[in-house]
Amino acid sequence: MDLEVLHCCNHVLGVAKPAGLPVVPDASGDPSLLDGAKAFLKREFSKPGDVFLGVVHRLDRPVSGVVCFGRTSKGAARLSESFRSGEAEKTYLAVTSRPLTEREGVIEHWLLKDSSRNTVRVVDRETPGAKRAETRFQRLEDRRGQSLVRLSPITGRSHQLRVAMASLDAPLVGDLRYGAAAPLPDRSVALHALTLELPHPTRPEAVSLRAELPSLEIWRGWQGL
Repeated sequence: MDLEVLHCCNHVLGVAKPAGLPVVPDASGDPSLLDGAKAFLKREFSKPGDVFLGVVHRLDRPVSGVVCFGRTSKGAARLSESFRSGEAEKTYLAVTSRPLTEREGVIEHWLLKDSSRNTVRVVDRETPGAKRAETRFQRLEDRRGQSLVRLSPITGRSHQLRVAMASLDAPLVGDLRYGAAAPLPDRSVALHALTLELPHPTRPEAVSLRAELPSLEIWRGWQGL
């Protein structure tokens, strides 16, 4: 596996995930980003035996972009806390299959996950098991019946951004699960984790990561990029 490394220090490994690759091993048995990252560390630092790498957050399989791992248990614990506390600042770019009517705003929902189907739906606040999701969005540009949108999740729920756009009647291009009409050639959805900034787990500085956009046609030609 060719791994694009964005940052590597004693406690943190940042990499760019291609769409279609699971972050962790799943029932498919396909190679995972975690496996590839461990193999990289083993080669790069000539490590004998198993390599520790802590998973602190995830991206959906059809989504591309920045993923951060903890290289030590201390690093993983403190990075995980940054995500839980909201200190980790994430920015995504998305292309919607229908134009957004609003320029910007904040979407707040209560979401319920169906693990058996791996889907999430909007429910009433009182629904048992529902979790609040909050997403900030900004429409950057419209083109050919689509919109380029910047998304900043305030919470970190499963499928949160995909459901947020679908709730505005503008599902992401390629996202068949949430209302898109047709798939993209590589079966990805037009959602990319562009940047991630969070406190370094052991030093008084920030870790700033950026993953360049995929080469897929859907991302080309936008003036707002």
